[in-house]
Amino acid sequence: MPTQRRTVIVTGAASGMGRAMAQGLSAAGFDVVAVDRNAEALASLPAPIKPVTADLSQPESFDAIVAETIASFGRIDVLINNAGIGQAAIRADQRRNPIRFWEVTPEQWNRFLTVNATAPIMLSRAVLPHMLKANSGRIITVTTSLGTMVREGYLLYGSSKAAAESAMAVLAADLTGTGVTVNVLVPGGVTDTPLVGEAGDRSKMLRPEIMLPPLLWLVSDAAASVSGRRFIAADWDVSLPAGQAAAAAGAPVAWLSIARMPIEPG
Repeated sequence: MPTQRRTVIVTGAASGMGRAMAQGLSAAGFDVVAVDRNAEALASLPAPIKPVTADLSQPESFDAIVAETIASFGRIDVLINNAGIGQAAIRADQRRNPIRFWEVTPEQWNRFLTVNATAPIMLSRAVLPHMLKANSGRIITVTTSLGTMVREGYLLYGSSKAAAESAMAVLAADLTGTGVTVNVLVPGGVTDTPLVGEAGDRSKMLRPEIMLPPLLWLVSDAAASVSGRRFIAADWDVSLPAGQAAAAAGAPVAWLSIARMPIEPG
C-alpha cells in the first residue's frame, strides 16, 4: 500500500552500523525495511521497522527485497548498501596475523566479492527502475577508508570494498540528471561492530551511531543534488550547521577524480 512517508531499505541491519542507521531513520520518520540474513536479530528491532530476511549472496534475493518493499510501502526512496563481510570471518586475529595475498583461496575471494561488491551493485540495479520512474532517489553505499583498500593483508576486504566504491562512481556518473543520487559513506576508523573481530579495545573504537548525522543529511532535501561524493562520518562536526559539516567531511569519490584526469597517450 503506497505511503506518504519516504521508504528506505537498509542492508546488514541486524547489528552494528546497519542497526543504528535503521533505528535512526525510523526515528526520523522513514518507513524502514531492515534486511539481514539473521532473522532472530532482525526480529528484535523495534516497530514499525519491517524486517526482511534475505541472504545477499543469493541472486534471487535482490528482486525479492524490492518486491517485499513495494508490496509493503508502494515506493522505494532510499537504498543504504551497508551489509558486508569482514576478514575476521576468516581469521579472528587477522589484524595481528595478516591474511597474505597468497594465502587467500578462490572460495574466499568469491565470497567477499559477492557480499561486499556484487550485492550492493545488484541491489542498486534492482531498485533503480522505481527510482527512475519517480525521478528521485538516493543510493548510499558504505565502503571503507582508502588506506584499507591498499593495506597489506587486506586483499579480501579492501579490494572488494574498492570494487563497490568504483561501481558507485560509475553509477553516479550514469545517473547524472535523473534525480537519483549516489554517494559513499565511510565511518572513518575502526568501528565497534561484529565485523571487526579481535581488533583491540572496543571502548576506543568509533560507535556505530557516528553514521547518523551525515546519513540524515544525505537523505534530506538539502542534499538532493549531491552525488558522486564520499563522506567520512568521523570528520562530521555536529557542532556546525549540516551544510558546513558536509563540506568539511565530504570529497569527490576518489574514482571519479581519477576518471576526470586527462588521458595520456601510450
